[in-house]
Amino acid sequence: MQRDYHHWYSHRLGIELGVVVYGHYGFPILGFPTSAGDEWELEGQGMIGALADFIDAGRIKFYSVNSINGLSFYNKGAHPFHRSYVQSVFDSYLREEVVPFIWDNCKSQPPIATMGASFGAYHAANSLFKHPDVIKRCFAMSGVYDLRNFMDGMYDDNFYFNNPVDYISNLSDPWVYGQLSSCDIHLSTGTGPWENSGPTYHFSGILAHKGIRHSLDNWGPQGGHDWPYWKHQMREYIAHLY
Repeated sequence: MQRDYHHWYSHRLGIELGVVVYGHYGFPILGFPTSAGDEWELEGQGMIGALADFIDAGRIKFYSVNSINGLSFYNKGAHPFHRSYVQSVFDSYLREEVVPFIWDNCKSQPPIATMGASFGAYHAANSLFKHPDVIKRCFAMSGVYDLRNFMDGMYDDNFYFNNPVDYISNLSDPWVYGQLSSCDIHLSTGTGPWENSGPTYHFSGILAHKGIRHSLDNWGPQGGHDWPYWKHQMREYIAHLY
């Protein structure tokens, strides 16, 4: 498998961040780590290996990023408004730096898919809902979509516009609705070990109430909150959709 590591200094965030690229050709998938992971976690946990045959066949090209959760919502030493500010800047980094990098790397501007599990599912979903004109598919597995617990009871605009249950509940922009109508949104959960399906069902209900087409995929016993379950789900998704 072809693997390339790219990194650059982000003036938005004031730090250097890397992107690991797996594969030589295929539809781009942007992958996010779990809460404490970095751009190498998906490889270290076997997700890249689980998808290796699809990557080697040129069906997908995989991009793995660091989601800097330790500097944003998991930064308990920072003021809550700093946490939400860092998340808002990270969202800008994704749109203004990572997306153009993916397009340049692909030598075209194909629609991008996102994927993530646990806290990574939040990033996968939030990125699509914030930028449905360039991110057209997401696989959000075992996710949480309301981050109020990370704000110590405080609330500001940066948080609102990065808390999907809030800004989707109030969505009214016809342009956004039009873009979302062409998106393929998968929220997955199940009844397997350690899984809490409540947040997924709650968010799905909000999407349904707003008329946003999506798939609520309940994997039953195969929907547990751990890597073997997430690897199985991603293999099934890619086998059927790419």
